[in-house]
Amino acid sequence: MSNIHPVFDRIIPRATKEDRLKQRAKVIWFTGLSGSGKTTLSSALEKELFRLGFFTQILDGDNIRSGINSNLGFSDIDRTENIRRIAEVAKLIMNCGVITICAFISPTKEIRQMAIDIIGKENFIEVFVNTPIEVCEQRDVKGLYEKARAGLIKDFTGVNAPFEAPVDADIIIDTSTLPLKAAIKQIIQVVKPQLEY
Repeated sequence: MSNIHPVFDRIIPRATKEDRLKQRAKVIWFTGLSGSGKTTLSSALEKELFRLGFFTQILDGDNIRSGINSNLGFSDIDRTENIRRIAEVAKLIMNCGVITICAFISPTKEIRQMAIDIIGKENFIEVFVNTPIEVCEQRDVKGLYEKARAGLIKDFTGVNAPFEAPVDADIIIDTSTLPLKAAIKQIIQVVKPQLEY
């Protein structure tokens, strides 16, 4: 590490980039079980924010695991490293003045706290997609829950690996009872004032 010399002091400051984009950059972090609706919500939120004039970037679990984190599995160590890398990337994007929308199971309080510590609590908006596991299983187009219950997938969150529900999320959405349009309206009501320049 002695040969590493960061140049953060020579990079154009985030505030200057936010001024150019006329927005306040934040990380909007969706957490919840597989099939809860994180990707659907984050995609719809991005479209609505873009319609309102905001500039965004989505980081989604499957996309990240097929690229930058393709070398990671689902052990506790790999899950932690997965979220650590994502949080660092989200912070880099946010520091460009861009609103970053993250959609990751991020199953434990410890993992989510690590992401908050990297990104900064003042920059972090947590959305807990609190959809019941029974509904998530019914929606399971990939067949992951069925495979996990049959013992074909190890360490699957909600079946044979824990999910610790957030107790202090900024926004809680249950997609089994709230239609998509209403859910996005609820999220926008909370996040928009924090993003406005």
